[in-house]
This record gives sequence, C-alpha cells and structure tokens, in this order.
Amino acid sequence: MKAANVQLAAAGRAYLSVAQSAAIAIQDATDYLRSMNTISSTAAGIGIAMVIAGETQNGAKVISTAAALATASVTQFSAISGAAVAVASSFPQCFTPKAG
Repeated sequence: MKAANVQLAAAGRAYLSVAQSAAIAIQDATDYLRSMNTISSTAAGIGIAMVIAGETQNGAKVISTAAALATASVTQFSAISGAAVAVASSFPQCFTPKAG
C-alpha cells in the first residue's frame, strides 16, 4: 500500500473519530437538557402549588428560578452543541498528500 493511501485512510479515520466524539457530546448535552427540563418543570410545579397554598411571594420566586434554570439549560445546550459542530466542521475531512 502506498504511503499516500495510508495517510488518506488515517485522515479519514481521524475525521470519523472526531465526528463521533462530536455526536456523543451532543447526545450528552441532550441528556443534560432533558434532565434540567425535568428539574425545572418539577420546580415550577412546586412553585405553583405554593401559590395555590397562599405562599404567593415564595411561589413566584420558585417559578421564576425554575424558568431561569430552563433558559440557562437551553443556552448551555446551544453552546455545547455549537462547539461540537464547530470542531467537527473545522476538522479536515481528508488529507491531501504532498507530491513527491
């Protein structure tokens, strides 16, 4: 096998590895987002129950904190996903061997 073919195959494998790592990072970010959504939804439910029970001020604080958590989670998800896509997109998909 020619050295150029070996380099080309190695570059292809390296790209696939980077792409797979990026996909795993996005999957992990999705799991994080799902978990934070569950927590913020539960907290909002508790806040609503507090409002119904007459603790309007404390319930409102819990609800706003839950909403802020959900917003921050989406921001974090976007940052992680964007970084993973940027790394995979900027990684060379192939290697062009030098002549000679």
